[in-house]
Amino acid sequence: MDFYTTLTLCLFSFSAGFIDAIIGGGGLIQTPAILFTLPQYPVPTLIGTTKIPSLSGSLMGAFQYSQRVKIVGKFIAPMMVIAFGSSWLGSLVLTRVPNGFMKPLALIILIAVFIYTLTRKNFGNVTDQYVSDRQKRLRMWLMGGIVGFYDGFFGPGTGSFLVLGFIALIGFDFLKASAHAKLVNASTNLASVLFFVSEGKLLYAFAIPMAIANLTGAFIGARLAILKGNQFIRVFFLFIIAATILRFSWDLITQ
Repeated sequence: MDFYTTLTLCLFSFSAGFIDAIIGGGGLIQTPAILFTLPQYPVPTLIGTTKIPSLSGSLMGAFQYSQRVKIVGKFIAPMMVIAFGSSWLGSLVLTRVPNGFMKPLALIILIAVFIYTLTRKNFGNVTDQYVSDRQKRLRMWLMGGIVGFYDGFFGPGTGSFLVLGFIALIGFDFLKASAHAKLVNASTNLASVLFFVSEGKLLYAFAIPMAIANLTGAFIGARLAILKGNQFIRVFFLFIIAATILRFSWDLITQ
């Protein structure tokens, strides 16, 4: 039973890594899968366990993108530090209070994101917005704090929110936004992993094989995104946002 359970989780984790590397949203697959498959464990333990495969996939995606996309290092490094601290805080709060209210809030935001992206045909296809260095710094640091906390506290959709922020606030195209999102997502996942390790809330027997599967999916997904370019990523982004909206809506209806 443990073998088939692990195999099932690995298949979901591979899919999550593939999707997450392209546009984010892997948590839409991986988190519900582990919650459904292992209902006998506490929710914080299961969410903590998913952070190890998420970290491995984020690191692989970040590495693949950094080989082909120019990274704005002087701004992204401080953003990663801020996101790391915020994610740690979010994970701490998760172990103290329920996070059920996050799903309706995230659903409203995602619907707005979907409509906005769908109606703006050039959104994310080109780098067409000039933002001063001072504004880039402030916006990226603020985004790192907010999205970092969200990732540690709830998680699903973090990569998509980061991509959206980099496009709407910084002016990146989809490819460049995905590359920077992977770096920030890696730092938030690392913070959560370290926190849950310190709390002893990880199931390593599932986390390690899932990490290998997620990493493999991320490798393929990132290579495909780089090969196909912005238009492919935009379509994938809309698909993932729509799927996330449907998933959250279903959860709220059934609950």
